[in-house]
This record gives sequence, C-alpha cells and structure tokens, in this order.
Amino acid sequence: MKLNYRRTILAGLAFMAIFSFWQTYDNIVPLILKNSFQMNEVMTGVVMAADNVLALFLLPLFGTLSDKTNTKWGKRKPYIVIGSLLTVVAIAFMPIGDNARSLPMFLISTGLVLLFMAFFRSPTVALMPDVTPRPLRSKGNAIINLMGTVGAIYALIMTRVLVGDGLTPDYTLLFWSVIIFILVSIAVLTLTVNENKWAQEARKQETKEPEGEAEPEKSGSKGKLSRPKKVSLIFLLLSVAFWYMAYNAVTSAFSRYATEVWKLESGGYADCLMVATVAAVISYVPLGFLASAIGRKKSILLGVVGLFAGFAYVGFFGTYHFMINAGFVLVGVSWAAINVNSFPMVVEIANDGDVGKYTGYYYVFSMAAQILTPILSGVLLQNVSYVTLFPYSCIFSALAFFTMLRVKHGDSKPIAKKSMLENFDVDD
Repeated sequence: MKLNYRRTILAGLAFMAIFSFWQTYDNIVPLILKNSFQMNEVMTGVVMAADNVLALFLLPLFGTLSDKTNTKWGKRKPYIVIGSLLTVVAIAFMPIGDNARSLPMFLISTGLVLLFMAFFRSPTVALMPDVTPRPLRSKGNAIINLMGTVGAIYALIMTRVLVGDGLTPDYTLLFWSVIIFILVSIAVLTLTVNENKWAQEARKQETKEPEGEAEPEKSGSKGKLSRPKKVSLIFLLLSVAFWYMAYNAVTSAFSRYATEVWKLESGGYADCLMVATVAAVISYVPLGFLASAIGRKKSILLGVVGLFAGFAYVGFFGTYHFMINAGFVLVGVSWAAINVNSFPMVVEIANDGDVGKYTGYYYVFSMAAQILTPILSGVLLQNVSYVTLFPYSCIFSALAFFTMLRVKHGDSKPIAKKSMLENFDVDD
C-alpha cells in the first residue's frame, strides 16, 4: 500500500490557503490593534484569542454537518468552496477598516473572517483522511502539514515584500495577495479533486490491502478505553496543550517582540519566521523516516527538547543578530517533529469507531491552549517585560516533555519494506 502523493497534495491545497491567512493574521493583526487602534497588550491578546474561542464551538459543528452532507461534489468540497469565497470577501474589508481607523469596521470584518474560516476549516482537515487509506494517514498528515507550511512561507514572503516603512504602514496589498492565493488554491482544488471517487477507492484499498499501525482495534468498534489507554490519552492531550501554549505565545507576539526589543522595521521580523518555516519544510520527509525508525513518541520528545533549546537560545539575544536564525531553524524542525506525529498518536489510541470524537478532543485541547496563551503571555508582556516571552515558552515546553513521558500508547509500529527503494514509491 502506497500513498498517492499527487492526490494528497491536491487535497491539501485548501489547508495551504488557510495557513497563508493565519500566518498573515498572527503577524499583522496584533500590529494593527496596537499601532492603529492603541490597544494594550492584554486587550490585543483577547482579540487574538477570539478565533480559538469560536473554533471550540464551530469546528466540531461544521465538521459534524459535513459528515452528514452528501452531494455530487462530496461531503467537504461544498463547505470549502462556499466558506473560502465568503472569507475572501470579508478579508477585503480588513485593510479598509485599518486605513480608515474605524475600529468597528475592522473588528466586524475580522469577526466575519473568523466565522467564515471556521465554516470550512474542519471540512478541509477532514478531506485528507476521507481520501487516504487509514494506514497511510500519518504520511498523509506530513504532506498536509508541508502544504500548510508552504502557505505560511508565501505569506511571510509577501509580508517582507509588500509591507512598507513606518509605524502604521498600508497592509492593503498584503491582504490582497492572500485573497488571490486563496482563490487560486481553491480553484485548483475544485477542478482537480474528485472527492467521492477518491474516497471510494481509499476504502476499497483498505479492504484489499489491510495494513495497520500499532495497537489496531476492530473496524467500527466502539466502547470505553482501558485504564492505561485513558491515562495515556490524558497525558497526551495535556502535552498537546502545553506545547501549543509554548509555540503559539511566540507566533502571536513575535512581530511585537521584534519591533519592541530588536527594533526591526518594515516587516523585518518576517525573516526569522521564514527561516523557521523553511526549516520545517525541509525536515518533513526526513522526520517521516525518523518516526518510522524510532517511533512517534521518541520523535515528539526530541522535538520538545529542540523547541525548549531553540526558544532558550533566541531569548538570550537582546538585539538582533544573524546568528538568531540558528535558533529559529531548530524551532522549525522541532515543531515539525511534534506536529506531524501528535495528531496520529491521538487517533491511534481511539477505538476505530470513535476516531471523529478523538479528533475533537485533540482540537479542543489545542484550541483551548491557543485561547489562553495570548492572554496569559500578554499579561506578562504588558506588566513585566517583553523579554518574558521566550522564558514563558521554555517553561511550557518543559511541562510538555514531562507529561509526554507518561504516554505509553499511540505509538507507531514500523511496516517493514522489501527494499529501501520501496520507501520512495509514489502512486500516480
């Protein structure tokens, strides 16, 4: 059984488009709130957490609705197409509100973007598992994360090129570059992805060539987990929350940190984040081989250690220096190791008939962490100092390491290959 890389890439186009927006949102919206509307750090953190509050309720809702949808386009594509079109219309009003210094217009347009994004975010994530045989979903998840990183890199490049000088630059061209990127990505997905056909073929492939990972359950089975698995699930979900609190604190506040502490201007802060994302892109395939060799848990533990080391290293610099980028390389690779393996571990613990429910558990903990951490870190940034940012992330990275040590289930069992060349097989 081999992963169809072409189909996985095409199915990941919407995920790539979503990430191009989120990268822009995390970098630019905090600066607009602070510089255009003079919001303090705590209120900025509250606004930045709003998308995750909505996600707690809307992602399970629209995911369930798409499960029950049945059209000639498939279950997910109607939500992806309609949601993306509504999203780009709302995005267009965000720079208008900023340039007019109209806080109501900016907040309303931003709120609509978050609502419409939630409309198709869960169906976008669900599309890959729908069209991918179960034993290949870990590899598929790596490809999907790679696609998301490509979208983030695009946004960072556009930020570097299109954001001008000054305290309150005009972000219109940047937002329109994201709009165009989303529209092109969704258009290609719409024209190339045959969701119903690919999903049927994936199910037939599972029946024809059953291959499993560690701890397989009977197909369609439901029921209570054993106590050891419950313990592993609890500590795994706590780990998810802790490393998201560590990582998201930096991504949501870094543009402000770089301008306040390092005095970077004209979108210069995007260079560091671009280094991290490029490092993640390069590392996805090698990390896939690493996880096959040593397992998911050890890969994640190495990633958490790397995350701690990278944040600690960057935090030592009081002014910007080129060598800071070495720390961001380590952060990018480490986050990729965590992100590729954590979701498959949660699903692996679940009984086969409860995969959707356990997917919800994963997103509840990751989103809850992303709600809390901008506010909690924002309190420290405002009332103590901006230099608390990286120590804060180091603390939660360390907590994630210790909770991850308690996880005893959900690891992968490598599938033996007949030859090394088989690792590079690609279906058309």
